[in-house]
Amino acid sequence: MTMYVGNIPYAIREPEIAEVFSKHGKIISIKIITDKFSGRSKGYGFVELETDEQEEQAIRECNKYEISGRTMVVMKAHSQKGHGSSPSKD
Repeated sequence: MTMYVGNIPYAIREPEIAEVFSKHGKIISIKIITDKFSGRSKGYGFVELETDEQEEQAIRECNKYEISGRTMVVMKAHSQKGHGSSPSKD
């Protein structure tokens, strides 16, 4: 399972996110999404912990956690599989 982490301050980098989530378990990956042209954070990212139990605990404890004046939104990330659009065949 991967967690979506939204509403993070644009200046926050992966080490600061790691500091918050490492309290809940071993971090497998952290990815802050950036604009491909400017390199600036888009204010959200994804965190994966070692076990589903650790992630469930992190969701409970980190959702609505305040970091640098912004309140994070943390939830289970939804898969992109099957979300593509396909042309209608009338």
